[in-house]
Amino acid sequence: MNQDLQAERPNIITTEIEAIRFYRKMDTEATVNDMIAGKYVIVEEFYSNGLQVLNELRKNLLLKHKDKSFQGQRDYRSAFKKASHRLLLKVKDNKLTVKKSPDSGWLTLLYPDVSEFYVSFPEMQGMNSSWQWYQKGLEIKTLNLTLRPYYGTYFPTRFDHLKLFDKWLKKYDGAKTNAIDMGVGSGILSFQLIQNGFENIFSTDSNKNAVIGVAQESKRLGYEDKITVNHGDLFENCDIKADVIVFNPPWLLAKHTLEEGIDKAMYYEEELFPRFFEQAQNHLAPDGKIVLIFSNLAQVVDENSTHPIIEELQKNNRFRKDLHLKRDVRASSRRTKRRDSRDTEKVELWVLSAKVKK
Repeated sequence: MNQDLQAERPNIITTEIEAIRFYRKMDTEATVNDMIAGKYVIVEEFYSNGLQVLNELRKNLLLKHKDKSFQGQRDYRSAFKKASHRLLLKVKDNKLTVKKSPDSGWLTLLYPDVSEFYVSFPEMQGMNSSWQWYQKGLEIKTLNLTLRPYYGTYFPTRFDHLKLFDKWLKKYDGAKTNAIDMGVGSGILSFQLIQNGFENIFSTDSNKNAVIGVAQESKRLGYEDKITVNHGDLFENCDIKADVIVFNPPWLLAKHTLEEGIDKAMYYEEELFPRFFEQAQNHLAPDGKIVLIFSNLAQVVDENSTHPIIEELQKNNRFRKDLHLKRDVRASSRRTKRRDSRDTEKVELWVLSAKVKK
């Protein structure tokens, strides 16, 4: 792993600031209007007081943002995010100072160097949720393992694409000396490769937290001798030629400026796939395979959207399609609240080989 890698963590305020202190019996509506106007509010007494303020903020903004179109809803979310991040909690000695607040070990692990600071209420909610997953673990039946996803790292709540990859791996009879896991995330595909006999995995991600998390999980699971974990952009720092390059990229084209971390695991910038395919040529062994795990989700959302893998095969003369598998997507994990009605969504597995240059 790249040395001295520091985890990405929520922004904090370490100086005293001018702010309204909110207590339970105060006028919540007036407090919310102050937040929208740009003032900071510090939650006092109880953690639930912050939930009270956020509920009022939600009601207030929904009255102003009645447009239910995609853009209208994006505007509402943007306004809510901007105002809600002005609602602060105080942290002292790695604990929230308000009563009846949840414990989050991330305060200790991510901020060992700061004894007193303010953090936004929504960021704290995110850390609380992440800590619960980290403690309980995420059961991956395909691996027969429970993983502990690190803060700020994408992890799946549906597993159909993992089953599709497992199905392919069980039938793969090629060389298993070197593999590259592009965009390693929580490490699931790397661990699948190891369980199916691959000897050396170069696991890389542009998200520092993913790299830190996979390094820790590899050690915990006894896989560290088989995995080299790297922080970099695509094939940066990679000097091997792989028998298999596996890539589970983001499935939706971004129409907004991407933030670091999970945002980049969900959405891709337009040049991602052309850059990947161009670089992949130089890192594929003569008989190597590129395995892409994708989805038709973009076409479900917008039938006019282009499919980047099909586009590569049609426009460039670099790769040929060896295999294309599809599988229906089942409902989300029962342990999450993510629900939608994407009845026609299918996960896809593409296997490509380099075309022989004449």
